[in-house]
Amino acid sequence: MSSKDEARRISGALIDPRVIDPRQELVRHDDLTDDELQQIIGVLAAVRHWRESEQRLNLESRTALQLNETDMKALRYIIASMNANVAVTAGALSEHLHVSTASVTKLLDRLERAGHIVRLPHPTDRRAVTVEITPETHRQVRRTMGLQHARRFEVARALSPEDREVVIRFLDDLSATTLISAPPE
Repeated sequence: MSSKDEARRISGALIDPRVIDPRQELVRHDDLTDDELQQIIGVLAAVRHWRESEQRLNLESRTALQLNETDMKALRYIIASMNANVAVTAGALSEHLHVSTASVTKLLDRLERAGHIVRLPHPTDRRAVTVEITPETHRQVRRTMGLQHARRFEVARALSPEDREVVIRFLDDLSATTLISAPPE
């Protein structure tokens, strides 16, 4: 077996409780059949594969536009707001991104210098400015993130309403497991 194959095998085993917790100190699995265990591992592998694919897409999109993760989140928010005919202010971005207005000012300066956004007078508040994405950046984001979102939407659309409910419940439950707290000893 090549080192690449061995690395792939070990990476895949990182979600197998027989490998990562053979004494069942955290994950009890002795009550599962081999088929049930393999299916559960398959679900977790699919989730990991999705997460890795999403991370690759985000990295490729950010790299193409020379942005960091927060910059990309800001652009996506600006696009969504513009599509909803809602003026974007530094305060709204600060709230959305959970960062200070000073950080948003630096972010907007960076995006403006790179030609991704323009600042315009607020339509009703002379003291404020609004932010809009430039047409070229909007096209680039639509070609990458927008196209991928459309593909994901079609995958979700293809599910039956019952299957969508199962997926929603599963992903919500899975998200709840990411809360950082130490297990009782």
